[in-house]
Amino acid sequence: MIARWPRWAGILAVVVLLGGVIVGVPGIRGQILRSAGWALVVYDPVESADIIVVAVDAGGAGVLEAADLVHGGIAARVAIFADLPDAVDREFIRRGIPYEDAAAWSTRQFRALGVTMIEQIPRVDGTEAEGQVLPGWCKQHDFRSIVVVSSTDHSRRLRRVLRRSMNNHETRVMIRPARHSAFDPDRWWETRGGVRTEVIEVQKLLLDVIRHPIS
Repeated sequence: MIARWPRWAGILAVVVLLGGVIVGVPGIRGQILRSAGWALVVYDPVESADIIVVAVDAGGAGVLEAADLVHGGIAARVAIFADLPDAVDREFIRRGIPYEDAAAWSTRQFRALGVTMIEQIPRVDGTEAEGQVLPGWCKQHDFRSIVVVSSTDHSRRLRRVLRRSMNNHETRVMIRPARHSAFDPDRWWETRGGVRTEVIEVQKLLLDVIRHPIS
């Protein structure tokens, strides 16, 4: 009887094979690496929406992208996820040093960019949690369409998660990667940070595909 390989062994074999091709055929190396980078990225057609939501991972690049979308007439309002102080933040507070969380900092950035209609969504921890919170939040506010701004490397996986969580809801979700994100799908292999991001996000995306192949 022939033993079956575990699923991870098959994925590893594919990765090793691709690595051999990349090393052995320098002429197509750049094309393969760019394709690997763009495998993480997705752009939805963006139309007028009720509100623009900045995903937890988007950071300052997400603020810039959302502000540009507001000024471009896509929506008048933006939403950010609330932030809670960690142990270090609480120690600064205990010592009498003013505490400004990430949400407060993003709010200041939005106001400096001319965006004044800003809402907060209850704090979440991770992509799956975003998918759990957004459907109820959209229903509570009767939002029929939202644009979610994500980092480039996170956009495809986030869309998969939100498609599942919003499947039975009336709200239409459009994903917009932030143009100023640190991850560049065309040149990610040129920096350690880019390589680290690519490896981690490919692993997470593959796991999501394995767990939810129909998303």
